[in-house]
Amino acid sequence: MPAVSAHSIPEALYSADSVRAMDRYLIQNQGVDGFELMQKAASAAFRHLVSVWPKAHPILVLCGAGNNGGDGYLIAASARRHGLSVTCLAVAPTEKLAGDARTAWLKAKADGVEVLEWRRLSDADVLEYITAASVIVDALLGTGVAGAPREPFATVIRQLNSLNKAVLAVDIPSGLNATTGAAEGEVVRADVSVTFIGAKPGLYTGAGVDVCGQVIFEPLEAERAGVGSGELPKAELWPWQRCQGWLPVRPASAHKGLFGHVLVVAGDHGYGGAGIMAAEAASRAGAGLVSLATRPEHVTAALVRCPSLMVKGVTHGSELPALLQQADVVVCGPGIGRSAWGRQMVQQVVASDKPRVLDADALNIMAGRRLVPGGNYVLTPHPGEAARLLGCAVRDVEADRIGSAARLQQQWGGIVLLKGAGTVIATGDEVPAIIPGCNPGMATGGMGDVLSGILGAFLGQVPAARKAVISAAAVHLAAANRAAQEQGYMGLLPSDVIATLPRVLAASERHQTHYDRGTG
Repeated sequence: MPAVSAHSIPEALYSADSVRAMDRYLIQNQGVDGFELMQKAASAAFRHLVSVWPKAHPILVLCGAGNNGGDGYLIAASARRHGLSVTCLAVAPTEKLAGDARTAWLKAKADGVEVLEWRRLSDADVLEYITAASVIVDALLGTGVAGAPREPFATVIRQLNSLNKAVLAVDIPSGLNATTGAAEGEVVRADVSVTFIGAKPGLYTGAGVDVCGQVIFEPLEAERAGVGSGELPKAELWPWQRCQGWLPVRPASAHKGLFGHVLVVAGDHGYGGAGIMAAEAASRAGAGLVSLATRPEHVTAALVRCPSLMVKGVTHGSELPALLQQADVVVCGPGIGRSAWGRQMVQQVVASDKPRVLDADALNIMAGRRLVPGGNYVLTPHPGEAARLLGCAVRDVEADRIGSAARLQQQWGGIVLLKGAGTVIATGDEVPAIIPGCNPGMATGGMGDVLSGILGAFLGQVPAARKAVISAAAVHLAAANRAAQEQGYMGLLPSDVIATLPRVLAASERHQTHYDRGTG
């Protein structure tokens, strides 16, 4: 499974342009020698290569024409000096090399590295070298890619992926957009990606989640570069271990009134389980009180499943205002459907002044009727729902998930949580957040309902809404990961994640400091 090295998780993520500007700042303003910086990067990458694959032999390094290729030549030189069998395959003609990349090539040659020119080999020859290698180093394109890789890079990437070899990507897998995480054509599937200076958003969202493997961040001179260059982060990374301390500690004298009353409005005919799961998740996530407004036919099932819920069967929107008045936070949308009943429920909730989580068909109803809420609310679309809200295709949403979340927030307001691998959270005022990681076991109906319930519970407990949303999304993934560790990804159910929540939350209690409703 793709993973992020806990010891090297960065907080700030920078666009490819920003990282290049930081690199220039170090060289032009801080007196850092460009070739020396390249050597540091190559040394770090080689160190991780032999750490992950201590018996790597032989090694094949695929080199392009830019500084990414220069990193590759220096990695090969390090391998050669350590007595390892290594070959470089120059996919870009070596006469095109310039500057530090050319110096790196010359050093590799001087150290005795065999450099083969791709243009002088047949496809069969290239496949033979790839097949013979125990580890492949991808130093083809780096962060400079914009769009699909051109030939001959596309062919080499395709050949590499066809053989399922162990791959270390230098800075970023070739073919992946470092800023957006999009892959418009062939993209290297790496087992390990070692990235430098500034971590890039594309490593942690979109296609990056599938192709980067284990991500290792080597800052090199990043602290000086980030501050001095004035470059601003494109996003921030928030795994659960970074935000779990935001939940307030519960004093011995705690009572249910301190932790919020969540009202879940959900569950049309045929979808009763959605509301029940959202309400149970809110309870397991620490809400003081949880009410469920659903179709009358689902009341008995809800009470059998979770008798601590306060369940009210409602048949018309006019019955909802009294329930809304009693609640601190409202969750609306799971299994709500698009019938007249669902539309009435959504209209009442959208008109409410309570903090709201709007999910699933509530978003589709909003998109169709252009219902824009007021006050405080959270929108939780998956890419399909996001596309309907934006009036575009799903592929347009996935081509730039950070940009799509920002556009949703600009058009619809509130806090936007764009679901998917590498969930993106946009508020409009602050740097977008990315929840790193993925879990294929979550690709089943009802997982979003669980998230909406957790969001409702956290909004009632964490005073700052942005922190509540980030931590809810992070703990949702953490609970799913723990459930998968215990029983595997195949057949993972939303109820498994709900059951795991208390254990994950209990493990975070040592990070809590004090209970203060006024702390932001």
